[in-house]
Amino acid sequence: MTRFEVWAPAAGRVEVALGPDAPRRPMSPLPADGWWGADVPEAAHGTDYGFVLDGGEVLPDPRSRRQPYGAHGASRVYEHDRFGWTDGGWHGRPLPGSVLYELHVGTFTPEGTLDAAAARLDHLVALGIDTVELMPLASFSGRHGWGYDGVHLWAVHEPYGGPDALKRFVDAAHGRGLAVVLDVVHNHLGPSGNRLAGYGPYFTAAHTTPWGEAVNYDQAGADEVRAFMIGSALSWLRDYHLDGLRLDAVHAITDHGAVHVLEELAVAVAGLSAHLGRHLSLIAESDLNDPRLVTPREAGGYGLDAQWNDDLHHALHAALTGERQGYYGDFGAMSTLAKALTRVFVHDGTFSSYRGRRHGRPVDVHRTPAHRFVAFLQNHDQVGNRASGDRITAALDPGRLRAGAALLLLGPFTPMLFMGEEWGAATPWCYFTDHQEPDLARAVSEGRRREFARAGWRGEVPDPQAVDTFRRSALDWSEPGKAHHRELLEWHRELIRLRRAWPELADPRLTGTGVEADDGARWLTMRRGRVRVSVNLGDNPAELDVSRASRLLLASAPAVRLETGGRDPFDISGAPGTGRIILPSGSVAVST
Repeated sequence: MTRFEVWAPAAGRVEVALGPDAPRRPMSPLPADGWWGADVPEAAHGTDYGFVLDGGEVLPDPRSRRQPYGAHGASRVYEHDRFGWTDGGWHGRPLPGSVLYELHVGTFTPEGTLDAAAARLDHLVALGIDTVELMPLASFSGRHGWGYDGVHLWAVHEPYGGPDALKRFVDAAHGRGLAVVLDVVHNHLGPSGNRLAGYGPYFTAAHTTPWGEAVNYDQAGADEVRAFMIGSALSWLRDYHLDGLRLDAVHAITDHGAVHVLEELAVAVAGLSAHLGRHLSLIAESDLNDPRLVTPREAGGYGLDAQWNDDLHHALHAALTGERQGYYGDFGAMSTLAKALTRVFVHDGTFSSYRGRRHGRPVDVHRTPAHRFVAFLQNHDQVGNRASGDRITAALDPGRLRAGAALLLLGPFTPMLFMGEEWGAATPWCYFTDHQEPDLARAVSEGRRREFARAGWRGEVPDPQAVDTFRRSALDWSEPGKAHHRELLEWHRELIRLRRAWPELADPRLTGTGVEADDGARWLTMRRGRVRVSVNLGDNPAELDVSRASRLLLASAPAVRLETGGRDPFDISGAPGTGRIILPSGSVAVST
């Protein structure tokens, strides 16, 4: 017997349909306002079904646990407790000290499945990764896409392998000591297959987003919508044993209630964590530069565990590449990078030329731990939203790639790598879609070309709908075996080993990082306790003073030299004196 329930407050009659030829079973109103329920004896695990409102068409279940026929098809009864987990001793991995790795299941391997991705987990273990961050898996229309057009927020995208495949992936990751975080989208649903509006007031015209009407978090009927979204989040964490969620673009969530839905979610996840005895994390993506997201609830914040830091990315990317277009306009100076490494946000109440207004709010560096900010040199947005999906590898020489990796992985924040970054993947990572509706497909393709034409782009803009755009975005796993890729991979491994070996590199204090920079010569030195990271992004060699007691831990090129000499016999102060580190153009040294 299976119990079916659905929220459809405007319906006068609701039925459950087990198939096109099976009789429809009437559902009864429940005491909870707008809810309907029915027990169906012949329905069991594996039974296909849908709901019928007021005699209309058969609709998928908003809380469907499985969509075997895609976003538009019937739902299927799925019982979570049938899976045989082997991770009973797993209690989670806290965010402090972790290194994250973002991957897209469909392009991480040629097969594009969760099982194929699980077969590559040993590579991540050898790299030194602690937490895998999966891009969205909620069921969406078509076979391939980024996942941000999900429409069934409780079901795993079937082409990736469905619900059991995700459980196998998580179980395998936990068995290797890896945590798994899932990217979820609570700010909008995709344009194809979204049937929620037919059930109830899931959306509101009172607020708008770049994708149309906003999810209804604060208008009439919002209580059930909030419960739907929070219930989805808890299901991923509880039923799939996930260790955390990355919340997409929370700046596009509008909620004028006294208790913001993000705070309500944080409270619910904290309760689930206590119940399960397992550490759970919430990481926000936000364009607001607002530290209240990660401020504890007791201090008036939302109490999320971390947020992405775009300003550090922009500062690092612009300094390394010289790009200044668009939102990179206020970035690029070494002093700006120094501010990002020590104050978190470059725009912390300062004027943003890109926005034409002041932006952001300062972080209290004396009270806010550095691990609450996720830093990256690349991610899916910063690569895939470029016209041709080109990675930073295409713009930088090996020395500058190593410099960027050193500042990222030895810096104060929680570092995150984007799949393939560790070996300098030569494959692009493009924006790709698989919309089945001709009008929607054409609108996406033409809109992409117009967007970059307005920005002055004169090169190729790959068609998002072309299958080849998707296929060439897949990683080439033969690359790590080639000499220059293998050398960069070993560089990343060495940096992560250093991060583990030196306690000061796990110092949670933002005040524990000191940075000196020269905008003219374009060098920068980052000090974290005894460890010093020196980079030269200028065109000429740089000579930087260091202690005579210094020793070289890691260098990006043989031409990097540390000259310390001997102690001055006439110096009676006992001070070690000074030496110098010599950095060729585009190089980095890690020393004590």
